Amino acid sequence: MLTAKKVERVKEPGRYFDGHGLYLQVRNADNKSWLLRYERDGRERWLGLGAVHAFSLKEARERARAARQLLADNIDPIEHKRAERAKLAAEKARTLTFREAAQAYFDQHESKWRNAKHREQFIWSLKTYAYPVLGSMSVADIDTAAVLRAIEPHWLTRTETANRTRGRIERVLGWCTVRGYRQGPNPAQWRGHLKEVLPERGKVAKVEHHPALPYAQVAEFMAKLRGRRGMPARALEFTILTAARTGEVLGARWDEIEWDAKMWRVPANRMKGGREHRVALSQRALDLLRELPREGGNDGFIFVGPRAGTGLSNMSMAAVLRRMGYGHVTTHGFRSTLRDWCAEQTNFPREVAELALAHAVGDKTERSYQRGDLLKKRFALAEAWTRYCTSLPATGERVVTLRERARA
Repeated sequence: MLTAKKVERVKEPGRYFDGHGLYLQVRNADNKSWLLRYERDGRERWLGLGAVHAFSLKEARERARAARQLLADNIDPIEHKRAERAKLAAEKARTLTFREAAQAYFDQHESKWRNAKHREQFIWSLKTYAYPVLGSMSVADIDTAAVLRAIEPHWLTRTETANRTRGRIERVLGWCTVRGYRQGPNPAQWRGHLKEVLPERGKVAKVEHHPALPYAQVAEFMAKLRGRRGMPARALEFTILTAARTGEVLGARWDEIEWDAKMWRVPANRMKGGREHRVALSQRALDLLRELPREGGNDGFIFVGPRAGTGLSNMSMAAVLRRMGYGHVTTHGFRSTLRDWCAEQTNFPREVAELALAHAVGDKTERSYQRGDLLKKRFALAEAWTRYCTSLPATGERVVTLRERARA
């Protein structure tokens, strides 16, 4: 039998028997705990009863006695303990709404999104399509019927958006399951579940590509564009000349430009493929950059926004297109314009054009052998594309920022 004094003084690692299956386990002088040994279905089991600093010898004996009473009623105390924990988790889940769970998931995973637009889209889609149905529901109560009420009304008209929302609901509920806030299969799962109820995306709506301007009209368009004032117009011109994506240009910083090498180095965190991309700059693209005003307090943005410390908004270049009467095309579509021109009007190899667009070329095996990015050949492509885009004269005007215009 143990005594309170012995429990306090013993320091030698080991297990010390008290009686009726109760043991004092000593790992070192600062790590002591209580264990109950018992057998269940011919198998030895050890139940933890807590640390010595939390429970005295008398309290440990009382806890051991309660566990033996469960055994007398044919209840395994370890399984009973697990069931109680699950019950508490389920009760806690009743107070966790989907809106709260989605925000918690977002906060923990925010860093994985490469740009602000993607982060905003995650919460925006849930607020728009999921929250009206699921927002105030406890995550433990969300079932297939509830998920369908949220996404099915939009499946035929906004198929891609509805599917992305479904995927985000699935990830949030999966997080809840791992965290113990809900149990059972994920009601937003596609394969083997919602796939059997909703028509597949490919059979509902055709894939819509970004509307592009025919390359035969590019020179006329660029002449008009070069005659327009304002930072958004210059950002759009630079985007077309470099065939870059909108987010890559809007986030461009001055320290990414390598003037001597005539190159723009876009960091991996702004690239869709997650890899650094080197952009060959034509002489016109370099001249455009040199003509831009630099303002203090803009955090190094090349294309500064209307407020100090900000860049242009996502819609700034689209607004230029609309004001010019080209609202039927998109900024991103000019990448397709270059690709079509390159394939139909030039002899540049396909690989050069694809790498200029920061596309992966070939399969995994082919890419493992071709590790270069054909930058020298892409310089020739950049100059040829610029010559084609600027084949009509234009009356240029000094670039002014939106802040300068506001002060005028």
